[in-house]
Amino acid sequence: MKRAISFLLIAIFLLLAGCGTPSAQEQFFTMDTVMSITVNGKGAAEAAAARQEVEGLNALLSRTDGDSLISRLNAHAGDGTAVEVDSDILELLSFAKSISQLLPGCFDITIAPVMDAWGFTGEERHVPDAADLARAMALVDSGKLLLDEEAGTARLAEAGMSVDLGSVAKGYAAARTEEVLREAGVTSALLDLGRNITAVGPKADGAPWRVGVADPADSSRYLCILSLEDATASTSGGYERWFEENGVRYHHIIDPKTGYPASSGLQSVTVVSQNHLLADALSTALFVAGEEEALDFWRSRDDFELVLCTEDGRVLATEGLEAGLEFRGEEQGYDCQMVRR
Repeated sequence: MKRAISFLLIAIFLLLAGCGTPSAQEQFFTMDTVMSITVNGKGAAEAAAARQEVEGLNALLSRTDGDSLISRLNAHAGDGTAVEVDSDILELLSFAKSISQLLPGCFDITIAPVMDAWGFTGEERHVPDAADLARAMALVDSGKLLLDEEAGTARLAEAGMSVDLGSVAKGYAAARTEEVLREAGVTSALLDLGRNITAVGPKADGAPWRVGVADPADSSRYLCILSLEDATASTSGGYERWFEENGVRYHHIIDPKTGYPASSGLQSVTVVSQNHLLADALSTALFVAGEEEALDFWRSRDDFELVLCTEDGRVLATEGLEAGLEFRGEEQGYDCQMVRR
């Protein structure tokens, strides 16, 4: 919670609009994090509607809310029931499955039983014993999340399976919220959805929004400052949620191949993309994948950019971010480098 508040304060101080421009800001807690929505210009009153959109999506997508759509899907795992879902949610589930296919073993929304085994769903976090972990791992397989686009249904093929959309929910919320704002005529807004920041247009003065990428060792400081306009920057890192047991630190980003917290040599991954969902999903998947595979994947595509922070003290930013990027990591002893194709 303290880290989330610290990250939010970074965004507020960096990103508020210039003086004299009408603006409104909503700050709230949902999806297990502190969020902030700032709207500039004549559509400033739409900030409250944007907040309601995010909160409504949380009620739909949260697996800890017994009345949510995802909870209903999970409750019917293995019993043959096909749960009706609207086309947008079906598309979201299909997208998540596609990331699992693009980066096999690095991303899987059916990881929920393993998250439960570690206690990351609640407050009692602990290292699971081998037998419990093996049982949970046997239930991880997004290939058994069966989607029927024609019928508009989804089902989980095996009893005990469970979907967790934490790795894509904020990206989906950002996309939907931006849509609500643009339909209302908003041309300048900032959506800080908890380490998932979307810039809608430029700031009120026409300049890009400036977004700080937090230092994993001290989230009140920055690795670098990014210039954003009509794009999302999503960050995942092992410093966000963790516990310590017998002198060993365990974080919440689970490697679907091992069932243990990912040990990829990375401290954090920030993905910048015009595709909100892609930014959110890839920040998790590429954290698990590690530096080499993440950069190889970046070189194979042209729809996102990266900032990687490695455990050995390097900050790697891909060339598409170079214009308007300001490195700050030298102040904390990081070696900052641009990565080119």
